[in-house]
Amino acid sequence: MVFKMNRHRHILPGFGLALGMTVFWLGLFVLLPMAVIIFKTMQIGFSEFLSSAFTDRAIAAYKLSCGASFISACVNAVFGTILAWVLCRYRFRWYRVFDALIDFPFALPTAVAGLTLSNLFVQNGWLGRFLVPLGIHGAFSRLGVIVALIFVSLPFVVRTLQPIIENLEPELEEAAATLGAGRIRTMIYVILPHLLPGILTGFSLALARSIGEYGSIVFISGNIPYKTEIAPVLIMMRLEEYNYTGAMAIAVVLLFISFCLLTLVNAIEIWSSKFQTEQ
Repeated sequence: MVFKMNRHRHILPGFGLALGMTVFWLGLFVLLPMAVIIFKTMQIGFSEFLSSAFTDRAIAAYKLSCGASFISACVNAVFGTILAWVLCRYRFRWYRVFDALIDFPFALPTAVAGLTLSNLFVQNGWLGRFLVPLGIHGAFSRLGVIVALIFVSLPFVVRTLQPIIENLEPELEEAAATLGAGRIRTMIYVILPHLLPGILTGFSLALARSIGEYGSIVFISGNIPYKTEIAPVLIMMRLEEYNYTGAMAIAVVLLFISFCLLTLVNAIEIWSSKFQTEQ
């Protein structure tokens, strides 16, 4: 008897069952809630959606959320890269402690982080007593929003870059030094091209995380309309006013922004894999 091989047979058994459970779980807890929000929003009509989602107050909240998120992601892209490089390339005392602290924003409730930061930057706080006389107001200001977003999004950049730096062979730097390249030239032409895809991915993840942040900002920002009020806080205020239409409209706008950012992340990851293959 001649048995024909099934080319599409997977090595691991149960692929169909695992795929079905994955699709079911993803649809139940991710796709279904998003579909309900979009469906409920479609029922209010397009004109009412525009009038609820794009009021002057909502536009100001979008600008602050996106602008502060972009600035915090840029800061973390720079200093998160440096931090990941130090943790991967050097071993020093209390290394494990510093490495564990990177994940601290993941474990700490964001509301606790916001309350702690606001106590630090108020006029009589540990840092505020020195910064406020200099004209630097960290609490109840846009600067405080940026500081809070830097805190919650830093691990995304560091943890994205650490595996890439660990797999980067030191022989590349040694070969560049042998050919006469200085440290700056080696960093620009040898190291950064390999780190750039990871930096962009970490930047995008930090940006997407920051746009939807609520807990760490609600205390430190002061929630002043048109000044320090972000979009998630505005959604909560609309719910407290029993204005469910306005809350859903703003939520759909944030959902669209997050979807575009996640699409960008996937595109960067595809480009990164092609770049690494070509290298």
